[in-house]
Amino acid sequence: MRTTTDPTKHLPTVLIVDDEPDMLNMLQLVVKKQCDCNIFLAQSGQDALQNLAEYNPDVVVTDIKMPDMDGLTLLKEIRALDDTISTIIMTGYGTIEMAVEAVKDGAYDFLEKPFNNDHIVRTIQHCLERTKLLRDNRNLHNRLCVCKLLPADFVGESPALKKTLDLIALVADTDATVLIRGNSGTGKEGAAKALHALSNRKHNKMITVNCPALPEQILESELFGYSKGAFTGATSNKKGLFEEANHSTILLDEIGDIPVSIQTKLLRVLQEKEIQPLGQNKSIKVDVRVVASTNQDLEAKIESGEFREDLYYRLNVIDITMPSLNEMQEDIPLLSYHFLDLFKKEYNRPDLQFSPDAVDYLYHRQWPGNVRELQNIIKRVILVTGGKIIDAAALKEVERKDTGKLNCSAMQQAVFSLPYNDAKAEATKHFSVAYISHILAQHKGNVTAAAQKSGMERQALQRIMRRYDIKSADFRNKD
Repeated sequence: MRTTTDPTKHLPTVLIVDDEPDMLNMLQLVVKKQCDCNIFLAQSGQDALQNLAEYNPDVVVTDIKMPDMDGLTLLKEIRALDDTISTIIMTGYGTIEMAVEAVKDGAYDFLEKPFNNDHIVRTIQHCLERTKLLRDNRNLHNRLCVCKLLPADFVGESPALKKTLDLIALVADTDATVLIRGNSGTGKEGAAKALHALSNRKHNKMITVNCPALPEQILESELFGYSKGAFTGATSNKKGLFEEANHSTILLDEIGDIPVSIQTKLLRVLQEKEIQPLGQNKSIKVDVRVVASTNQDLEAKIESGEFREDLYYRLNVIDITMPSLNEMQEDIPLLSYHFLDLFKKEYNRPDLQFSPDAVDYLYHRQWPGNVRELQNIIKRVILVTGGKIIDAAALKEVERKDTGKLNCSAMQQAVFSLPYNDAKAEATKHFSVAYISHILAQHKGNVTAAAQKSGMERQALQRIMRRYDIKSADFRNKD
């Protein structure tokens, strides 16, 4: 039961629980008259508990004697779900022992009926203040934890970054579905990891699904699982990733690339909280928090029929947009020095320093690849610079050679100074960037044609392009 409220006004919320309709109506009138808040009513403890996430109350006022769930049990359930909610217990059959038990279990106050209306209003007002303080403190704590949990590329003090980190801290410890938007290199996966690490699901492993990397048939079986004999090659039962993520978080990375047929099944998971493995008639209930990420314009994909509108609204409960590096330009010097210190230690180059014109160049340069591009350029210049000073000319030279035409001797000098695994990774990256850039240039940015020429699946080529921040648009209409 919901009272009439102004949806445009953000107000605290009071939930009143009592199995007597007259008591509910009386309390609603009294509280509404003297407290500026939204009011929800529930006629049973079970009803209140089932709708607690929707009501999101700051204060719960509950009777003890109710047929399905008594007030003390409801109190314990509320405390387990959210201990910032202030709960007031009321009863017409109070005893000292009952009052002591209620306060011991976390009740803010214990009131006997009939009570003075002014007294209960004052108590509710005190509870509203208490909950606000507790939640402000929790959000501040989460904000600090976010800074510790996010990767190094979240260093910064810009308003754009702070706004995003504040939102992550605010919604992390909820079960709300989150859609993380942002261009390549802005840290979407890091944000998803922070959401999980700050949630009550953090003790279970987060499952990450790279959606474009898997062909449609394989993606469906990976997400939802299958039974033995469901298709050729299904020699045993396989648990799907949604079932693996039960009581945890699943990240659907690059959700915009999921085929429409899979979108339909994903919508059912979000609506019904259940999956149906391939080859099974029976559904399986799952308790999974879904986080999705994308660098695409989903609204445009809806218009073109490539993305379901109903799925979009199910995913977009909370929208977190990761700022581009150009939106947090004031953080570039701080990030640059951070990466310099990081890679100086990693590659044993303790004497390296930036010249003033190097930082100025980095500050004024455009960054289509965002923080990841900045990080990679600083890493590469440290690998190839022979002296102790990194100036703007050295940075420009690294960028010029990064088109896939890096001088072999310079590359060897950089790579051969590294441990084997690091050297192998660096050499693989240079080869991959050069090869993919060449094949895309040949086909004027046509990813499908480039994939066919290289003998790869289109999704596999796209995965490599994302890994090294190669954009097909950079190769279109070029001779």
